[in-house]
Amino acid sequence: MDAQSEPDSPTHPNLNRYPELYEEIREDEEDEESELEEDDDVDTVNPEARGRTEQANMDSLFRRLETERVAVHVHDIIIKGNTRTKDSLIESEAEEVLRGATTFQQLLRAAGVANARLRALEIFDSVNVTLDAGPPELPGTVNVIIEVSEPKYPLAGNIGIFTKPGARSWTLEGTGKLKNLFGYGDLWDTSVAYGWGQSTEASIGVSLPRFKSIPTPLSARISAISQDWLKFSSYKERALGLSLGLLSTGNHDLSYNLSWRTLTDPSQMASHTVRRQLGHNLLSALKYSFKFDRRDSAIRPTRGFAFLSTTQVGGLFPDLRSMRFIRQEFDFRYAIPLGFYRAALNLGISAGVVFPWGSGALNAPTYLSDRFFMGGNTSPVCSLIGPTTVLGFKARGLGPAEPRRIVSDNSNGGVSDGSGIDPVGGDLALTAFADLSFDLPSKVLRDAGIYGHIFASTGSLNKLSEIAYKGFSPQKLRDSFRSSVGFGVIVPTQLFRMEVNYCHVLKQQGNDQGKSGVQFCFSPQ
Repeated sequence: MDAQSEPDSPTHPNLNRYPELYEEIREDEEDEESELEEDDDVDTVNPEARGRTEQANMDSLFRRLETERVAVHVHDIIIKGNTRTKDSLIESEAEEVLRGATTFQQLLRAAGVANARLRALEIFDSVNVTLDAGPPELPGTVNVIIEVSEPKYPLAGNIGIFTKPGARSWTLEGTGKLKNLFGYGDLWDTSVAYGWGQSTEASIGVSLPRFKSIPTPLSARISAISQDWLKFSSYKERALGLSLGLLSTGNHDLSYNLSWRTLTDPSQMASHTVRRQLGHNLLSALKYSFKFDRRDSAIRPTRGFAFLSTTQVGGLFPDLRSMRFIRQEFDFRYAIPLGFYRAALNLGISAGVVFPWGSGALNAPTYLSDRFFMGGNTSPVCSLIGPTTVLGFKARGLGPAEPRRIVSDNSNGGVSDGSGIDPVGGDLALTAFADLSFDLPSKVLRDAGIYGHIFASTGSLNKLSEIAYKGFSPQKLRDSFRSSVGFGVIVPTQLFRMEVNYCHVLKQQGNDQGKSGVQFCFSPQ
């Protein structure tokens, strides 16, 4: 019997393949068959009638196997079709769940789970799990046959151009993936991204679903990033780093990052805060995330809730240039169905704080790249990425900012244009939103999955480091909130979710870059 992609919908078992396991049930079937023979002797010699009888017996047996507790024991697990993949990898994904089954119903479900686990490795074209009768001398046993099909060409890749309207930038991205090179389910991937006038990134990584006796997946990635913030600020950032995935099970994720980071000021007009942090520093941080998502959809949630907590501790490397900080973020989303026009009210709140630790921490600044920045065109409904989005504001367009310095320009015999500001981010960030989504009246739009929404969002970003916390108060926190409202149309596609919104900024402060008008938002699927 095959257990493929639908573990709860198995095919009918073959009556002739389980003689010992279902002896009692077969006896009942034979009694029923003898009754049919007595009623109609002509049909018993008719091949078509006998075929219908066998099919009826098979259906009856299948119904009984679903409803009655039939004891069963897995005798052997047989693996076929793997030329590159190690048997130990397949066994580690399937053996525990299969051998834990004690009844036929449990074994059916276990076969489906094992099938799903093997498919999730992303190294097979197909996976089939078949249940066969065990040795005749061992009644009540079953052999499990796992047959896999490996791809003929394990190398895959793609290339694409992506746009970020809020940042007015384009990115050319290419990825390549090599599957199962050494037969341990290892996935090797490399990616290159080039953003016109903004960023360049190249990385190579490997992930292992299991390694020897370690039960959790492991991953490692080496990356080189050059981030150009000159459209928003006056500095560039480069980073060369190594990240290690140490734990990834269920809702938990633990990783370690070691990066050498450099800030430069090619404009020579950086603000005071930026100039103080120019040069090199070392990031040595451990990051832990706890996440669960019980919403019915991540793209258009209509019921359920989601939660994400992320804790990052930096400064674990014994070096004076290692940045010592603790960063904590929380995200919570809740979707409430309203019962008409598929309407749903989505509520969300995000919070984050970062502060230094160690000797002199109360007077020390936090590093620019570790602070929170707010603004941009990412949907807060879909994303669980911390307190970063308030619709209606440009990227990094909300929060503390400083004027750039003015320098003399000897070539012109005067003073260069030092106008502009440097967003310098904050240490305490809060955002919240409410989003009412609903179907549109047009049937054509409903069939295309296009729907409307009305939203309101608010956010606050404040500095706490360098004794700024002494001047912080609940009154100042309340006054620091900015807000916006709007409405729009959402167009889901296979690659991303696009929003065309009209945003009206209700409140902003002096250096903020909020603007009422039409805004496009893109969120990946």
